[in-house]
Amino acid sequence: MLTQEIALTATPTQTATLGALMTEPEATVSDAPLYTPEASGHLLALLLLSPKEPRDK
Repeated sequence: MLTQEIALTATPTQTATLGALMTEPEATVSDAPLYTPEASGHLLALLLLSPKEPRDK
């Protein structure tokens, strides 16, 4: 397995700043829908309660 030693050239302050930026949550840029598992139960209930299609005679 290949290994490589990398010497750090950043100061401890720069390393801490970079760590804070990497753990900071992303800002909302778009209005993309978020995954919410509770919504699937709501949609299923609406599907079950929706009126059925009329039968052809």
